[in-house]
Amino acid sequence: MEYFEREDLVAFGKGELGEFDKELWDKFMSWYGDVFSEGALTVREKALIALAVAHAVHCPYCIEAYTDATMSAGCSHEEMMEAVHVAAAITGGATLAFGTQMKKLVDQVEF
Repeated sequence: MEYFEREDLVAFGKGELGEFDKELWDKFMSWYGDVFSEGALTVREKALIALAVAHAVHCPYCIEAYTDATMSAGCSHEEMMEAVHVAAAITGGATLAFGTQMKKLVDQVEF
């Protein structure tokens, strides 16, 4: 059994987790639907953001779902890859930014 199984994404989409607590599941799905509906950002823009975030948080289910969503929204492969590069730049930059904490500690130590 693999950790990531496409059938799990299908089960999620069907709301099978809602069997454990339908009320909370329904609230989440209502909110989730509202978040991804047209607003100040287009559905297409939100799909690209979600694709980038999916890569940043390393969620294979989200990567698959939002790869499909961005393609369905008419995004080009170049736009999708650029979104992934944005995620990589932000996560890489954040990792490096935490290096300032390491540097402060090293600077305090006398050799």
